[in-house]
Amino acid sequence: MTPFGNEARWKAFLATSAYAGRVFLSIGIAVFLAFMFQLQSPISAATTVMIVANPTVGAMVSKSLWRIIGTLIGATISVGIMAVFVQSPVLYFMALAVFVGIACAVATFLRYFRAYAAVLTGYTIVIIASPAFAEPEGIFLSAMSRLSAVTVGVVVTAFVFMVTSPRKPGSIMTSLGGAFRDTVRHAWLFHSAESSRTASVPDDALNQLENAERTASIMSFRTLPQPIYDSRGKLLAHMAGLAPAVEYAATDDPDMFARVHNLRLALSRLTGLIVSYHPYWLSLEEAGQETHAIHAQMADTLARLLELTESPTWLEDPTALAACLREALHALERLAHEPQSPAVLAALDNTRDTLVQMDLALHNLTSRAPIRYKADILPYLDWFTALRNGARATVIAMLAGLLWYVFHWNTGPLLLVYLVAASSLLSTAPSAAKASPMMAAGTALAIPMGFLCHTLALPRIDGYPLLWLVLCLFLLPGVWLQFHPRYSLAAFGYAVFFTMMLSVNNPIVYDDLSLTNNWTTMCAACALLAVVFRVILPSDHRLDAARLVSSLVRAVQHLANAPTRGGTQWVAWEGMQLQKISRLMMRLSFIPTGLDRQGYTDAAFTVLSLGRLIVRLRWTVAHAGLDPQARTALKSAMQAFSGLHRNPVATAQALRNAATQIKAMTTEEKGLIINRDRVVSCLEQAASIIMAVPGFFHRHGPIHTVADPTSAQPAIPVTVMPR
Repeated sequence: MTPFGNEARWKAFLATSAYAGRVFLSIGIAVFLAFMFQLQSPISAATTVMIVANPTVGAMVSKSLWRIIGTLIGATISVGIMAVFVQSPVLYFMALAVFVGIACAVATFLRYFRAYAAVLTGYTIVIIASPAFAEPEGIFLSAMSRLSAVTVGVVVTAFVFMVTSPRKPGSIMTSLGGAFRDTVRHAWLFHSAESSRTASVPDDALNQLENAERTASIMSFRTLPQPIYDSRGKLLAHMAGLAPAVEYAATDDPDMFARVHNLRLALSRLTGLIVSYHPYWLSLEEAGQETHAIHAQMADTLARLLELTESPTWLEDPTALAACLREALHALERLAHEPQSPAVLAALDNTRDTLVQMDLALHNLTSRAPIRYKADILPYLDWFTALRNGARATVIAMLAGLLWYVFHWNTGPLLLVYLVAASSLLSTAPSAAKASPMMAAGTALAIPMGFLCHTLALPRIDGYPLLWLVLCLFLLPGVWLQFHPRYSLAAFGYAVFFTMMLSVNNPIVYDDLSLTNNWTTMCAACALLAVVFRVILPSDHRLDAARLVSSLVRAVQHLANAPTRGGTQWVAWEGMQLQKISRLMMRLSFIPTGLDRQGYTDAAFTVLSLGRLIVRLRWTVAHAGLDPQARTALKSAMQAFSGLHRNPVATAQALRNAATQIKAMTTEEKGLIINRDRVVSCLEQAASIIMAVPGFFHRHGPIHTVADPTSAQPAIPVTVMPR
């Protein structure tokens, strides 16, 4: 029996303890070396340790590298603007605010710890310049001192963590293999429930699925049973965690570095497979029992894949899995060449798409050879959020500079340093406005703890070991609570800015009046931070969500009207839309009430299904043999997507009219009949998707309306059309 009575909790306790031990060891060595090298601010080495420390060695190495790069860029800019505006304080503050705003905007665009380099560029400018405000000629020495402290902290932290952290090169591949199995299991659960109602499916999922199909109308947007929603939510969260883990492992492992592009594509394809199972599948069951045999065949294939992946060596030799997938694809192709109804063809095509994507994901996951074709998934650039974060940083830097200049505040540099650093760090948060009070609260808690440290601990220290012990004791809450999601940002703010407020030099000189001024300044800075982020430039999460919805709809229109040759590859287009949907889900979670979050999430997932249908239709136009009249009708239907955001009902009607025209065309050639029926199936599916959620596709849909905060708003269903 473990002390906590829970094995998982005990392991988490041991992992947190090991991480805290490595951090405190790094702090001890880094601060000792900073004192030995007689750096201007030795405690800055401890601040660097607190910022770059990460339980994952690859993440820590990446963070350290980008911290040095950001420090170098920030030091260069700091020396430059100080040299240009040395005799013009107001112009200096304006230039400083502009550069800080640009750095925060760029940090919003970048991913992982590349964004951290932009953040460091922003507040390094101020940290380097603050000691030189009284003596501008000392700016170069201040820059060198700051760079030296950062380098000491980075090198020591990297050395300690790489020596003491257990290295598990195969752990990421094991996690990716588990993600592949979980994706197959998620698909198996759905197809089993939709097949011949086998007893192997959980009863609660089966009953909920039957009730959903029995009670929902054809024109309504149906819902999946809760077990499938739960499985989807867990898988998406797991995939979101694996994406940065792959990037960090590539930093630390040469083999992972060679395969990182393949693994990115594998994760994107698996995520696309997960979100392809949404309520739209239930709306295709107009054929009744005819499609159950297809679902049963798919369930058998997936069950076979689950059996094959039980072997621990399947990642090294995926031949059996690939053969199973190819055999299932050939069987579906044979069924598609037989006379089938449009609903059955729809089920066949969607199931075949799933198997193709699964086969490609398996190839990306297991192949060590580089990909021959170009399929880069570009990061989504959220311009509005970036500009807002940049404007916040610009405003807060300008306000801090003017407050210092107008009131002749003797601790003005500290005010400027904190506000710029905090706003730069918040620029990478999912919601800077929501995170700013947490950051301010952590900093405010560091003020009384700094008072206790200066009055009770530091005067009694007569050697470095005691100083190290005191630092570890006061930093312990911040280090420990960083593992708690609810308090992680506040704990980070406490740990980082506690070290900033410590007046630890060699020798230590105590000045009660100076310390009191510093603490008062930090209180004012915390209040100003919350005011700027929550009052002056607050976030409108509903408006952000509406912009993302509009971006998804525009992406569908561009895909439908893109040139036939040289168009975007599907995996790149899908990866871009998955990034938007991930941000949309985050924004929806921030909206307190009055919105059908699950409905909008499912509607966003239908965008990917609509994109798959458009890709099939575009391929048919370019490659498949069609009657000239059918080809003309199909091109006209594709052009109807240009009005999707203005009148989705008219677009759906145009697709159905085209399907009716093509269906009425007679031909005796078997190949032309098969292509004609597939085109009709795709057009009817696309129209069904649009009519299921017309309010999602319209540019003046329910989410785009302005909410009235003075009255209770009814829930906004995704199916409602604007008036």
